[in-house]
Amino acid sequence: MNREEALTEARIAAGKAESLARKAEASAENLDRKHLTPNLAAAGALWADVARAYADIAAATTDTEN
Repeated sequence: MNREEALTEARIAAGKAESLARKAEASAENLDRKHLTPNLAAAGALWADVARAYADIAAATTDTEN
């Protein structure tokens, strides 16, 4: 995996984290879906961790590594 690939994966994971955070926020405001909030928030936090891991890989990787 090279730097650009790692950055691409980080962006994808960050997008998933954002989407799940928005869903968690929306479910917290809806009494019928409030029970989903903790699971959505946990999944969003997991994807945020994945994004950070890929960003760390990108920071430690040269442009030419595979």
